[in-house]
Amino acid sequence: MKRAVGFALFAQALICISTIAPVQAQGISPKEFDAVLSENIQWKSFPAFPETVRLAIVVGDPQKPAPFVVRVKVPADAKIMPHSHPEDRIYTVISGVFYIGIGDKYDPAALKAYAPGSVIVLPGNTPHFHWAKSGEYVSQVSAIGPLGLHYIDPANDPRKK
Repeated sequence: MKRAVGFALFAQALICISTIAPVQAQGISPKEFDAVLSENIQWKSFPAFPETVRLAIVVGDPQKPAPFVVRVKVPADAKIMPHSHPEDRIYTVISGVFYIGIGDKYDPAALKAYAPGSVIVLPGNTPHFHWAKSGEYVSQVSAIGPLGLHYIDPANDPRKK
């Protein structure tokens, strides 16, 4: 119960803060309206992900202790092995089917599928894994940084190869 209340407060704070963060990240006064258009999003490789997975920073700076929004594009059949993040995260499925499993061992039977528009709340330090089982998906992650990513088995960490 305590954890649910904590997540509700986290989500409310993120919504309030995130209305200011996009414009502050671009040096615009919070009193001005701004938007991030999908055609302006720049996809890049991210050292902590498998080579084919792409990340785009949408709002904020994930390296700072402040709200951020990133998108992750995972191509068909790509897997992200068990890992955790220190920060609480809110995932929104933008396109495709988002498969996520909870646990510190990769287990395809533990995967749950989420359709576009789904929102998944993941507490910080929760071991989990992903598989683009039915094709490419794009998810959006909202959190308060700094972003962290720790693979349960260091042998699965692309940064160590």
